[in-house]
Amino acid sequence: MSAIRLLVLGAVRQHGRAHGYQVRNDLEYWGAHEWSNAKPGSIYHALKQMAKQGLLYAHETAPSTAGGPPRTEYEITEAGNAEFHALLRAALVDYDLKMDVKTAAVGFIVDLPRQEAAELLRERVRRIEEWRATVAGDYLPEGGPEALGHIGQIMRLWDRTADAEAAWARELIEQIESGAYTFRGEGEPFVGVLADGEENPYATGERHPGDTR
Repeated sequence: MSAIRLLVLGAVRQHGRAHGYQVRNDLEYWGAHEWSNAKPGSIYHALKQMAKQGLLYAHETAPSTAGGPPRTEYEITEAGNAEFHALLRAALVDYDLKMDVKTAAVGFIVDLPRQEAAELLRERVRRIEEWRATVAGDYLPEGGPEALGHIGQIMRLWDRTADAEAAWARELIEQIESGAYTFRGEGEPFVGVLADGEENPYATGERHPGDTR
């Protein structure tokens, strides 16, 4: 699973309608250019590809009054909304994914109903525990990781990572069930997007040839 699809769909969805520079600005505001493959070229490519796939609708706008070229604004379609939620749900339960996908999913978790978010995280914990049991049964010798020499440290790394993932998920479930955060259907959720023209303190300063503000 690619984080860029989830990130771009989520950014467009939060705006309602956004042009490429707005999407890029939001992802940089979230720091996604540091922890994911959300680089300018990848963002613009994803927008165009998902428009071709029917996940986004591309609106051609009129040229600016300052004489700039017309720009394309994107709006999420019904199919795109379904894809966004499918990617989000999968990323929350499939713990064995790259960190950028996990991070993107946590960023959009409040786009789900509270109870569903908690249930998805419970499924995540169940899958982690199932994986650990499988590893212990199939790969660990009777003498434990030590019997494998330094290779046993690989098993310890996997085991400790699984422990940390499960502990994090359980803590988040507890917070969600105690009423933390604003989830879908509960009021105005937190939306971390910049208004059109708002200065981004984390912008890289690089511009794409097709960028128009």
